[in-house]
Amino acid sequence: MADPTLAGVADLLVGTVLPRVARITALIAVGVTLADLLVQFGLVRYVAELSKYLTRPANLPDEVGTAILTTTASTTAGYGMLAEFRESGALSDRATLVAVTVNTFFGFVQHIFTFYAPVLIPILGLQVGLLYVGSRAFVALAITLTGIAAGALLLSAADREGVSREAVTDGSGDADLPVPGADTPATTRGKLEAAVRTGVSKTRDIVPRLLVVYVLVSVLTTYYDLTAITAAGDPLADLTGLPSAAVPVIAVFALDTTNGALVVAPLVEDGVFTARTAVATMLLGGIVSFAVSTFKRSIPFQYGIWGAEFGSKVVAVNTAAKVVWIALAVAIVLHAPLPV
Repeated sequence: MADPTLAGVADLLVGTVLPRVARITALIAVGVTLADLLVQFGLVRYVAELSKYLTRPANLPDEVGTAILTTTASTTAGYGMLAEFRESGALSDRATLVAVTVNTFFGFVQHIFTFYAPVLIPILGLQVGLLYVGSRAFVALAITLTGIAAGALLLSAADREGVSREAVTDGSGDADLPVPGADTPATTRGKLEAAVRTGVSKTRDIVPRLLVVYVLVSVLTTYYDLTAITAAGDPLADLTGLPSAAVPVIAVFALDTTNGALVVAPLVEDGVFTARTAVATMLLGGIVSFAVSTFKRSIPFQYGIWGAEFGSKVVAVNTAAKVVWIALAVAIVLHAPLPV
């Protein structure tokens, strides 16, 4: 048992917590700044060029690729474009559901640049971070491929006849829908300054939570028997093969993904979790988090975009696809012969 005195806690903070927090803070600051530069210089546009290879096999109009391109910069704008296509009659309800599903991977790509690479990987460390982001990429890509397969089976050539020019412009031939990156500074210096401001702002938002969570978790794991504290989670642990410490981590993930990662990171370093069990726990936490966010954010957002009736269908399709594929990803992470 570690020294529980004030001096012992001070040694823990100075010798363990502060160096960890300083390292992660520096990585986040640099990562967010670089990520914002990549977005502002238009890297997401090159990724989105892949969209046409997905819309055609799914029997969707090529113009739907515009919405997918927009999704890589703004999920809200991308959904808004699909809603406009549907309201104009250019997309049927069935084709819209297919398009929403195909959209999934490109919405994920946006988060690679804005959250996973600059924030989550520095918190989790390279091995755990890459395994987790790779697992989430697998889930997103699997959902997109499921949408393509559904389009190939359920849609016909009539659904792919195309979206009229008037459906996406004001009729003058000039597109008037949001253009990704249109509000970024015009000069290189302006983009650099904007990226630095974004890096400083994001780091300032995260560091207080980072410090508080690391202190609490480090004190908890150093001075208390975590197995005894989490004994109530044994049934879940027995069912999944995860450590009982997974239960409080999943609970934290239900509230906030970043805080969940902050809790997992020191537990990995202290040997409570392996890379596999840490990622599986975070994926399960993602299911719980998704269930919570569905009621807090997804339902209001989808109902606002589509209306209650069709919005409910979008929520149901998104929920079913994510739960099924995340569950499969958990099984692969825990049992597949991976090099970790």
